[in-house]
Amino acid sequence: MASDATLTAKAAAIESALRACASGDKSALRRIYDAESARMLGVALRLLKRRALAEEAVQDAFVLIWRHAARFDPERGGGLTWIYAILRNRSLSILRDEKRTETREEPVAEEMASEEDNPETVMSKLSDAKALRACLETLPPQRRGIVLLAFVQGLTHGEIAGRLNMPIGTVKSWIRRSLMTLKECLG
Repeated sequence: MASDATLTAKAAAIESALRACASGDKSALRRIYDAESARMLGVALRLLKRRALAEEAVQDAFVLIWRHAARFDPERGGGLTWIYAILRNRSLSILRDEKRTETREEPVAEEMASEEDNPETVMSKLSDAKALRACLETLPPQRRGIVLLAFVQGLTHGEIAGRLNMPIGTVKSWIRRSLMTLKECLG
């Protein structure tokens, strides 16, 4: 078990690194990552029960730590407490999102028009669907597949990364770039 002096030194180092992050020092974020990422992954894994989701929570937590380091106030609590509160909140958000999302093995069937639909609305939907299909065809096959996994099957970034054995950051950036391409195409 670590001594009180060791814990105090660790807490001081984290708080110092948070102040450096607030000043834009990327190496400070790396110091926090090196010191805490393994423990943070363990905490997230206990909350989320799935490694891919836990990794997503940790990555998202580090993005939030970087973006909001200037908000850290040592008067309100310790740096470690602040970091783990961010991780916990992000993990709980992911859990809430997971409960809202029903995942399926097969793609969701195309929406069929009901008799109550206005014929003009139906034609507009069909036209939009054809345009979307045409734009999806312009994407490279792997990126198109990731977009379909996310938006048709409803998988999270972490689930896609786990299923395809890809880094979660790559999955997120491919989805973001693909959506920008689709938006331009449909423009």
